[in-house]
Amino acid sequence: MTAEAARPVSGDGDGPPGYAVPALDKALDVLELLAEQGGGLTQAEVAAAVGRSVSQLFRVLQRLERRGWIYRDAQSGLYLLSTRMFDLSTRHPPLRGLTALALGPMRDLAEAVHQSCNLSVLDANRVRVIAQVESPSDFGFRVRVGAEFPVETTAAGAVLSGQAAGGYLRRDDAMQPGITDLVVPITGTGGDTVAALTVPYIATSFSQTGAGDVLAALLAAGDLISGRLQGIPDTATR
Repeated sequence: MTAEAARPVSGDGDGPPGYAVPALDKALDVLELLAEQGGGLTQAEVAAAVGRSVSQLFRVLQRLERRGWIYRDAQSGLYLLSTRMFDLSTRHPPLRGLTALALGPMRDLAEAVHQSCNLSVLDANRVRVIAQVESPSDFGFRVRVGAEFPVETTAAGAVLSGQAAGGYLRRDDAMQPGITDLVVPITGTGGDTVAALTVPYIATSFSQTGAGDVLAALLAAGDLISGRLQGIPDTATR
């Protein structure tokens, strides 16, 4: 073990001493930094942002890239966060359980209103889509599973942040003109919002259900999924 690999550090007074692992700290600093970026950063920018020299981070960046946690754009040379953390999170039992409980009601919702729907959660201060069901109609709007969006400018982000007065939010989509986002919170056993269920509603000649009826169906689906998370039988939520 090298001198830098691990060194004892004093605890906080409430427990035994811990150990600092400088190489791990550097790697975590890089991952946390890139998770907050809308775009990529150069090696020098990464080093400056985390308060390290380029030489101190060279091997860390190489190792993170080799393991698939980050990637470097071949043309710009910018480092970006990969989707590996999302891939790992989808293997985590609570997230798998949420998706499994939600997909049935989501399919029923899409079939009933002839619109697509998606389920999203907060992930590193971003909105991350973890499930999506397409509209059965020939025309619709879909969001890729794994896609991420800013919390501040999205209706789902507002709902995940607790801004769903009346139990839902209806807002014109800030990024896609012509789409109205209808969003309801999905709540867990403690009553906290754990996910957001969204119908990106499109009003065209292909639309077979009005926005009001879509919202009613969305609210019912949201109650059903929340009830399942809370252990309430489906018949009690209908």
